[in-house]
Amino acid sequence: MRENRTQSVSRVYVPNEYAVFLSPADRESFASFESALKKELSDYLLEDARREGLVLVTRPQIAFKTDERLGLGEFGIQVVPAEAPPEEEGAPAPDPSNPPSASHTMVYAPDREEARRLVPSAVGSRALLVGAGRRTVLSPTPTVIGRSREADIVVDDPNVSRRHAQVRREGDGWVMRDMGSTNGVKVNGRRVEEAVLAPGDELTIGKSRLVFEVE
Repeated sequence: MRENRTQSVSRVYVPNEYAVFLSPADRESFASFESALKKELSDYLLEDARREGLVLVTRPQIAFKTDERLGLGEFGIQVVPAEAPPEEEGAPAPDPSNPPSASHTMVYAPDREEARRLVPSAVGSRALLVGAGRRTVLSPTPTVIGRSREADIVVDDPNVSRRHAQVRREGDGWVMRDMGSTNGVKVNGRRVEEAVLAPGDELTIGKSRLVFEVE
């Protein structure tokens, strides 16, 4: 809400439209009390805005949506930036041919301090793993990382299993899976068995570090 403030002549307006994206499993778990949760979130935003002296044009509207790219416990938030009402003195009249566009969807995970942007559709783009002095373009088929010479990305490290992990395309995103390795895989410093990757995520396999990028 605060990141999408709009300063008018004498007031600070904040968005009143919010979309909350959930993983399929999380959306299902909230289904029985989704309406109550929407009201609770709306009440919270309304009270917070009043406390901070921020102006809402209407009561906050919350919409829940499902996104297959999100993992369990992750959620995304997208807002439509506020516009000052035209009746306020000095405020420009809104241009009907150019309505405010929604913000980038920010994704939050319980174990991360910072938000990351939801990975945009990968159609027409290239995904890469960068590290160990090389840039490997990922193909639609699973890319295997391991010590074996038959792996797609060979990591010469005794701490790495022969077939340690794989990165594969799923829908419009990319997923990393541990293939039952002995020492595991860390994504951004946290050991995981599976993770949806976002640009800038760092994979630690043995002593090697690979960065996931999308061009």
